Amino acid sequence: MTVTPIDPAYRPGKIIALHLNYESRIAQRGRRPAYPSFFLKPQSSMAYTGGTIERPAGTELLAFEGEIALIIGAHVRHVDDATLGWAAVSAITAANDFGVYDLRYVDKGSNLRNKGGDGFTPVGPNVIDATGLDSGALRVRTWVNGVLKQDDTTEKLAFSLGTLVADLSQLMTLEPGDMILTGTPAGSSVVLPGDVVEVEVDAPTAPGAPSTGRLVTTVTEGIHPMPAFSAGPKVDDLQREEAWGSRAEAGLPPLFELTDELKAKLHSVATATLSQQLRKRGFNNVSIDGLVPTHPASKVVGRARTLRYIANREDLFESHGGGYNAQKRLFDSLQPDDVVVIEARGETESGTLGDVLALRAKHLGAAALITDGGIRDLAVVTEIGVPAYHSGGHPAVLGRRHVPWDNDLTITCGGCAVQPGDVIVADSDGILVIPPHLVDELVNDCIAQELEEEFIAEVVAGGEPVKDVFPLNKAWREKFEAWKAARS
Repeated sequence: MTVTPIDPAYRPGKIIALHLNYESRIAQRGRRPAYPSFFLKPQSSMAYTGGTIERPAGTELLAFEGEIALIIGAHVRHVDDATLGWAAVSAITAANDFGVYDLRYVDKGSNLRNKGGDGFTPVGPNVIDATGLDSGALRVRTWVNGVLKQDDTTEKLAFSLGTLVADLSQLMTLEPGDMILTGTPAGSSVVLPGDVVEVEVDAPTAPGAPSTGRLVTTVTEGIHPMPAFSAGPKVDDLQREEAWGSRAEAGLPPLFELTDELKAKLHSVATATLSQQLRKRGFNNVSIDGLVPTHPASKVVGRARTLRYIANREDLFESHGGGYNAQKRLFDSLQPDDVVVIEARGETESGTLGDVLALRAKHLGAAALITDGGIRDLAVVTEIGVPAYHSGGHPAVLGRRHVPWDNDLTITCGGCAVQPGDVIVADSDGILVIPPHLVDELVNDCIAQELEEEFIAEVVAGGEPVKDVFPLNKAWREKFEAWKAARS
């Protein structure tokens, strides 16, 4: 397998880049694309064999993305499958898809400003002949100041390298020399002036383990500030988190976490108590109403993952109902303690999920399934064991009444607004939706309330009238405090 230096005279007609592809990056981002999503980079963004990249003056979030770049070797149009797509690739090389998150807001989607700057697409230093290469056995690694930051292979991609070529060829002719950047794995992060970034692509299991060598780029500080007529830098904590790769890496305080300690506390208190404490705080519309549980004795504590169905319309079901739709994407991305909450408009004449999705939810550790629509295969779903709340069983498939439209957005289920990340607590009394910022204080007050109620129940069971103990008057409160102290 031939490895040759990249030709400094090489000028691709098109540079096409992919948003998400590696499973590690998809997990980090928390969203899974249904189809490949591309953007264009200008030819002038290329830098051969690395060199330097200038972080624009006034910006803070220049991020690297080590990638495998495909070089097309033939005219390609209407390729039918991934095998033929990969056959159209003549060579591969290393690339770094740099981006400035500070400018992302202006051209989000097209990425022109944040990824199109001069030197923002270094490639090289060598190219590997693709003949005989296994497209599923390539590796990309990235180092920053000598520390390995990215290390992943093409064995498990959302979209194979050949699929990318085939997909692009449906609408445009790919020409010899065109370059496709195939996505970056997890580990992409921010670099600062003075940092040195190195990217290497190789085929470690191929004969001779051919490698592109290391593509070396040094970050420098820009000296030309943006003029008033141009969109200037703008960042927020979300941009910082995405650029750095995590809140911790960005130096941001952690978001609310449903810890084991919090879960244990929530399991220990009744929804009736939680409801009362929520009402004291002015939250009266936080219950999902009218649903039937498959496991009435189960207590559920988890965090909401939301899914929205719209009313069926034939053309919309055609575009959104089949394939890897929002419903399947959500269920495939579930994590332990997630609670699926489905907006089905209270429609009871169709199923909204069935046994296969319930099995997937169980395998991934989901805490519960909640839908204000019907459940198909209700007996089997009940037997699978993931607690479910529903409006009844129904044998019809999804497309009879519903189109799976979108996931992880604010929805209404059972008359209650639910946002992704809301804390869900359910027991035999019903289902509550708790805003995360209230949970710590709320559950501690509930524990205190239930301790007081335990004392009241004890003295009432002993024959005391409720007149002075429910609620406690001053004298009985003193007795309660003594009782509590004796227990501690």
